[in-house]
Amino acid sequence: MEPVVHFRSAVALLGRFPALTGVNLDVGAGEIVLVTGPNGAGKTTLLRCCAGLLRVTAGTARVLGVDLVADRVAVRPMVGLLGHDSGLYDELSVIDNLRFWARAVGAPTDDIDAVMDRVGVASRLADVAVSRLSTGQRRRAGLAALVIRRPSLWLLDEPHAGLDQRARDELDALARSAARQGATVLFSSHELDRAEALATRSVHLVGGAVVCAESHAEQVS
Repeated sequence: MEPVVHFRSAVALLGRFPALTGVNLDVGAGEIVLVTGPNGAGKTTLLRCCAGLLRVTAGTARVLGVDLVADRVAVRPMVGLLGHDSGLYDELSVIDNLRFWARAVGAPTDDIDAVMDRVGVASRLADVAVSRLSTGQRRRAGLAALVIRRPSLWLLDEPHAGLDQRARDELDALARSAARQGATVLFSSHELDRAEALATRSVHLVGGAVVCAESHAEQVS
């Protein structure tokens, strides 16, 4: 079976700067893989390449069977990225954002209220514009938008940042549930104690390349 993520000697540029310098990485279905490394190692770039948002300029890069070098846009409906930006439209209400993102990928909208409740977005915030949310509320709404889309690949960039303890625990539970159902989770974090408890294995980036990998005890059960 083809890996969900398959990179070989993959290179990506930010301007003229090589943010990825030859990444080799395979990630299979149902895995929860932590990407670690110092600032500037290429963690965010790797996630954004997997999301089809940044171009891979050399090497091989395939995600969910899509050749990112040839057509990176085609992968976007199948993945969900929760990054430093929530990806929500500021002028729209929370619930209108969730309906928009569900419909954009053909996902059902009948469980929006349940998802909002699970991630801690109170019903009173449903009709509030995203621009009026606090940082934590915006992060939770962004997580709700990801869950609603039901992506095959979750891409999480420092996902616990800005969340309270309840929301952090719920995010981890949602990631494990998605993995049990066959989705793949690839995420970066500097909060290693929590992140390593969530991950089934980790890979370490230095200078835009994977330098080592480590397996963890199975966490998806």
